[in-house]
Amino acid sequence: MNARVVFVLAVCASCLPMSAQTAAQKPASEADDEPQSRIVLDVSRVNLLFTVADKKGRFVTDLNKDDFQIVEGKKPQSILEFTSESNLPLRLAILIDTSNSIRERFRFQQEAAVEFINSVMRPNADKAVVVSFDMSAELVADLTDDTAKLAKAVRDLRPGGGTALYDAIFFACRDKLMQDQPRHKFRRAMVILSDGDDNVSRYTREQALEMAQKTDVVIYTISTNYTKQQTDGDKIMKYLASETGGLAFFPFKAEDLAQSFENIANELRHQYNLLYRPEPLKTDGLWHPIDIKVKGRKDLVVRARKGYYAPKM
Repeated sequence: MNARVVFVLAVCASCLPMSAQTAAQKPASEADDEPQSRIVLDVSRVNLLFTVADKKGRFVTDLNKDDFQIVEGKKPQSILEFTSESNLPLRLAILIDTSNSIRERFRFQQEAAVEFINSVMRPNADKAVVVSFDMSAELVADLTDDTAKLAKAVRDLRPGGGTALYDAIFFACRDKLMQDQPRHKFRRAMVILSDGDDNVSRYTREQALEMAQKTDVVIYTISTNYTKQQTDGDKIMKYLASETGGLAFFPFKAEDLAQSFENIANELRHQYNLLYRPEPLKTDGLWHPIDIKVKGRKDLVVRARKGYYAPKM
């Protein structure tokens, strides 16, 4: 098998545009047949973006390729490429809950999000997309490196109705973050500002998570629950972050939101990136678990996604 093969998800997306709202409201059985971009994937390599910290949460950035061990399905894997403090271009999705449940502190949340955009985006390298969601997902700023445009889109948001969180995740991953290829040439991350209480999505939590995993997206969540009592929505926010190698933040005061965004920005600047070729190579469309550790260093914590979906050929 050639190392690179063309995996056609769909064609002619440019000829048949679709709004975020329409795309998000399609159930999975219909969405699988919808036009999408033609994407070239290297099915022989797996890209893994991850963070290493000590027990106190301090970043560890002086490790090299030989310090890591990666196992897939109980079989050790050989690392092909490795970079420290990844300088890859960032593709970022900012998902903002505009439902009534977050109305009280909405203006402060907007300004914190704008500050985050301005601090993390690098000119002529990084791009971001802003998606709002209440009763449906809505694209408010398409993928761009124009921070002024992104900031305006965030500030123009207004609170609305329900909470279509899963639809927003699915749309942002499939229709936006998956655009730039090949996947291993970009860092893909998503920041979700929400209470996690989805009540109107057409897609399920697992469908949204699967799409994020297929897109190699690391999810960071910031809860808007200020009650100091854990809710079902908080558990969902933790789950989405944990499964993709991200972090969940629970700021109890509006003023803590800015610190949460700053923590995410710092993490994006302190990551490792590696590539490996699965042995044996499988193109079965199934989930393959991954375990990565620092050799001989039980004092260090590696945070990464827990596996990947192999393309089905």
